[in-house]
Amino acid sequence: MLLLKESKYQFNTKVERYFIWPAFYLLAFVLLSIIISIYDKKLGLISFIFCSFILIITILLHYVVKKKLMSEVINFALDFGVVQKNLLYNFPIPYIVLDNQGKIRWYNEKFEKLCVDDKILNKPISSIVQEINYETLINNKDSIKHIQIGENFYELEVKPIYVNEINEDKSAEFDEPIKMYAVYLFDETKIKDLQSRIKDQKTVIGLLYIDNFEEALQSIEEVRRPLLVALIDRNINKFAQNIDAVVRKFEKDKYFFIFQHKYLHQLQSNKFAILDDIRAINIGNEMPVTLSMGIGVNGKSFTQSVEFARTSIDLALGRGGDQAVVKDMERLYYYGGKTKDVEKSTRVKTRVKAHAFRELLEGKDKVIIMGHKLQDLDSLGAAIGIYRAAKTLNKKAYIVLKDITTSVRPLYELFKLDAEYEEDMFLKNEEAIEKADNNTLLVVVDVNRPSYTECPELLEIIPNIVVFDHHRVSSENIENAVLSYIEPYASSTCEMVAELIQYMSEKIKLKPLEADALFAGITVDTKNFMVKTGVKTFEAAAFLRRNGADVVRVRKLFRNDMESYKARAEAIKNAEIYKDSLAITFCPGDKIESPTIVAAQTADELLNISGIKASFVLTQIENTIYISSRSIDDINVQLIMEKLGGGGHLNVAGAQLVNFTVEDALDVLKDKIDELIEEGEL
Repeated sequence: MLLLKESKYQFNTKVERYFIWPAFYLLAFVLLSIIISIYDKKLGLISFIFCSFILIITILLHYVVKKKLMSEVINFALDFGVVQKNLLYNFPIPYIVLDNQGKIRWYNEKFEKLCVDDKILNKPISSIVQEINYETLINNKDSIKHIQIGENFYELEVKPIYVNEINEDKSAEFDEPIKMYAVYLFDETKIKDLQSRIKDQKTVIGLLYIDNFEEALQSIEEVRRPLLVALIDRNINKFAQNIDAVVRKFEKDKYFFIFQHKYLHQLQSNKFAILDDIRAINIGNEMPVTLSMGIGVNGKSFTQSVEFARTSIDLALGRGGDQAVVKDMERLYYYGGKTKDVEKSTRVKTRVKAHAFRELLEGKDKVIIMGHKLQDLDSLGAAIGIYRAAKTLNKKAYIVLKDITTSVRPLYELFKLDAEYEEDMFLKNEEAIEKADNNTLLVVVDVNRPSYTECPELLEIIPNIVVFDHHRVSSENIENAVLSYIEPYASSTCEMVAELIQYMSEKIKLKPLEADALFAGITVDTKNFMVKTGVKTFEAAAFLRRNGADVVRVRKLFRNDMESYKARAEAIKNAEIYKDSLAITFCPGDKIESPTIVAAQTADELLNISGIKASFVLTQIENTIYISSRSIDDINVQLIMEKLGGGGHLNVAGAQLVNFTVEDALDVLKDKIDELIEEGEL
């Protein structure tokens, strides 16, 4: 109604001018008649008679013709308004007008068909179309939203309307501008359908490796080996047929396959059942066959998708095998990895890595060795083993050690008191950065995540990096390493280093204190040779014993102070039994020097309680909550810790939660456990 009044006011002022002009003409004739009558009265009289006719015509125009003309103009305007209204009402795109309260003030026929409710006018838009939120709609910067109504998809475009903007010549003024919103709903169902089809037809690249092909063949009679190979091929070909994939074997234990993206969801929903199918093959083989899969998705090019697949298979193998890894641009998805890592009997890989490491050492002037933050005996022991290898090759070597925890202090003090070792054997972070240059080799031990290293800045300064670790690889890893040797099946990094030293050179002779350090690292990570020990573990221990390692001296390195014992006892006392078999507790760290070490010991101790399958011990250092988790074979704690941004092994894992309170950390931990139980992962 307001718009109609405004339009009418503008119309009258413009048309009125055309009816004023005859009055000006009449005035001009009157003046002319007066002038003529001065010179000639007869002609003036005739002129006044003509003026009378003009006056009569002006009056007729003003009172008779004007009304008829105005009526015709108004009728035309009204007819034109009806045409415009019908055009909008029959507009092929759903269209509505909302007021500043989010209520519908006008709508067209197309929008009416979208609504179930017959009464639409003056109702809030969110009550008519629940998918449209008025506040979100008008506050969105680009004023465009994508919603789904029923089976159709729509793109919403919002245009604000100010009523006073319609009055172009400002002939009428309003106290406040009346703001409304015109909303267009563009149907993009066909576009979405085409996009979905294009995505479904995208090529997905996959690599499939048999983890323990040789070992599995060796564990069976020779006459049955062809049958085992045939069963493996049959299961893989059946897997390929189910997803319409093309699969090709390019080595005896390696396969390459491609398939359409629409089948990827099927694989993810059944958790890559091929992993279980291959593991279930049993024709008398003592060792179950396992495989690893790497899949590359949504690469910008075919080549990039292949690179994604290679990265994925490397991650799957680095995490211990028997799992599938999907890389979708920057995101990684893990499936499987529930079985225990199997030790490889072959030593070819170790020998190759040892020779490559020696060549790198010989090409550099100095070596900087660092482990993870809050170092333990495995980290420091491995660093000392690498230190001895570098010194034997006459290279200057340093070990980065920022914080000296209670677990490593006894060993650290033994080296500091020994006159055979240089004063600068151990460096703080700042000192290590000063000594780093392009002719330095950086060796990272017992960690493969950049953020967990003792001095992450060194990774950016030194281009030549070597990584030795026994933890499973996560999505965050040191990618620019010139040499990476990560074996999740190894009991400890000290075991790996002890084996490497034997292949590097016969000249390398460990001193008794160095052998003690490596032996202590193995002892800690194997829980006194009770957990995750293999043939190589005992062979490494035997090698260290031959080099002078003493069990009594090593045992003295493990002694704790009274406060640590009290903290551990209190944590065990307050432990909560969750889901009938999970022990969760908090270890107070305010009175002890190394809370994380005590938390790890507490987690180990809780597993000795009957019925406990996994333990989780939280401790706090400043604004960070550290979680140590341990389990027996039944539960994979690595999956839980990865949900929290951490990682580790199947039975030993951990995580760090920054800016969390203890209560919040406990809630998050329980939520992740519940989530994995619901998904059937635990």
